[in-house]
Amino acid sequence: MGKIVFYEGRNFQGRSYECAGDCADTFRHFSCCNSIRVMGGHWVAYEKPNYMGYQYILSRGEYPDYHCWMGFNNCIRSCQMFPPYRGSYRMRIYNRPDMAGHMMEFTDDCPNVYDRFRYRDIFSCHIMEGYWIFYEHPNYRGRQFFLRPGEYRACGEWGCFNPMIGSFRRMRSMVM
Repeated sequence: MGKIVFYEGRNFQGRSYECAGDCADTFRHFSCCNSIRVMGGHWVAYEKPNYMGYQYILSRGEYPDYHCWMGFNNCIRSCQMFPPYRGSYRMRIYNRPDMAGHMMEFTDDCPNVYDRFRYRDIFSCHIMEGYWIFYEHPNYRGRQFFLRPGEYRACGEWGCFNPMIGSFRRMRSMVM
């Protein structure tokens, strides 16, 4: 079973809230989040209620302050848990909206999208198998975007307003 504990203070201090499932609005449980312990499962924490805003992908471990999960601030307002995935991974990315333009299929991680795809922008994608994480910059840095299986006809459908993706990887047991 998965479990995540949010703390208002840094280094796991102050008021805490323990969560074992999806939570669309955490504000009633804590006002800010400066540290997190993930006891099990894979989690996506969101900056805004109802799974909106900046996304932070968290796996088992300790995050003593919001910089450790690449946070832009101490605001976590919703979270979702995803079970471990043990199957194969496959996705197609496109340099135009609606699955158009140049296409390339991937089954593994990509630390630099431009080096492999020759385009800086991913406007649409089709996640056929597995869970994937897109990163704003090369080498798995910057804003994170969690993608589950399905078709994403425009980058806004995965929470991004700029189609520039620098890297991506499969969401596995040891993501971070």
